[in-house]
Amino acid sequence: MSQRNKKVVVIGGGITGLTAAYYLQKQAREYGLPLDVTLVEASHQVGGKMRTVVKDGFVIERGPDSFLERKESAGRLAREVGLGDKIVNNSAGKSYVLVRDRLHPMPGGSIMGIPTEIGPFVTTKLFSWSGKFRAAADFFMPPTEKKEDQTLGTFFRRRLGDEVVENLVEPLLSGIYAGDIDRLSLMATFPQFYHIEQKYGSLVRGMKKTTPKRKSAADGEKKKGIFISISTGLQSMAEAIERKLDEGSVLKCTRVDKVTKDSKGYEVRLSTGETLKADSIVMCVPPEAALHMFPEQEHLFAGFKEMPFTSVATISMAFPESAIKEDIDGTGFVVSRNSDYAITACTWTHKKWAHSAPAGKALLRCYVGRPGDEAIVDAADAEIVQVALGDLQKIMNISGEPEFTVVTRWKESMPQYTVGHRGRIEELKKGLAEELPGVYAVGSSFEGLGIPDCIDQGEGAVKKVLSYLDF
Repeated sequence: MSQRNKKVVVIGGGITGLTAAYYLQKQAREYGLPLDVTLVEASHQVGGKMRTVVKDGFVIERGPDSFLERKESAGRLAREVGLGDKIVNNSAGKSYVLVRDRLHPMPGGSIMGIPTEIGPFVTTKLFSWSGKFRAAADFFMPPTEKKEDQTLGTFFRRRLGDEVVENLVEPLLSGIYAGDIDRLSLMATFPQFYHIEQKYGSLVRGMKKTTPKRKSAADGEKKKGIFISISTGLQSMAEAIERKLDEGSVLKCTRVDKVTKDSKGYEVRLSTGETLKADSIVMCVPPEAALHMFPEQEHLFAGFKEMPFTSVATISMAFPESAIKEDIDGTGFVVSRNSDYAITACTWTHKKWAHSAPAGKALLRCYVGRPGDEAIVDAADAEIVQVALGDLQKIMNISGEPEFTVVTRWKESMPQYTVGHRGRIEELKKGLAEELPGVYAVGSSFEGLGIPDCIDQGEGAVKKVLSYLDF
């Protein structure tokens, strides 16, 4: 009698779930494993926040627009699914910080706001002299007393002082996590800064010693940026992965209503009334959804019941280049909280990504929404556009209305890794191993929300599943 195929259900079709399904099926094909993989996605399309609008020659990202090239898993996956010729680097250009109605160039050599070159930091007008002297205390201050966790704000304010944190560090780090650095966990977001401080005594000295030197561009060669994207849009990457999955293995517009453990594994009840059998499950959904699916194991997710999620919106605006009467030499800026602006950042997308706009056109993308000030996300599209335009007019001269706009809201979609997050993750993993063996929780709510981080989690889940199934 032939052995039955083992069955894996992947819940959630964002980039983490797509990655898990893709590599599980790839392993099954390459090694002849008796394995059936089904991906269940509640919405009508896969990709999660990887959403792209292609219109009138513009390529407009609604969610993330890129990923770090040095995090190799994303580029590798893109090449595997046939998009190698579509991978592009961003154009390296000046970035700015907006503080009290003035754009200040980002100090040269700063990494996440941490100076690694003294000259640019001393000469910048982004900080007062007292702020600069306070930051210099980092060279003489002893390392933080060893502790399990602390907020990003506590750590950086101690090392560099309030002014540097509020005018440079906070706008950059909050832009990544759309969160409050005085609540976000250091060890769950940037543990490397803590380890560098512990090893070198000084954060600035340690960053200078550990940051590899960028290669200079050859004469006449345009300097490449450190980010990469897909010229046809990141949504096309999600769609390319989906096309590589086995026919009939993706169930869209289908929710998982409940998962029940039995003597043979798991029973996955779907919103369609159908039931799937599973030997192993990869959950790529937020904790709230997991709570709904596993009502009998609600206690396992207790640590995540109060996990906050923030709301943000993006406003992309298309113009003829001639409408930008007073342009700026750069690719974008972030906004200090010391500035009276609704927008938190703006990217001159057509300068950052050559593929994003036709010749003679400009594409600007603004961001709104921050912890404690998210009401604007609920405003009407027209109001959000006018607020963004009003803010831009304070620092650049734009004539006329946009040719068209694309407003995107991400309601309560940005997970906040608050202090103690890593401990809660370890408790969840331990509880799952004891009570729900073969079930794995991964994705942006857990151990990294960037595209490569999610891909890495998907790949990690594949290894755990195959080990659990004795393959």
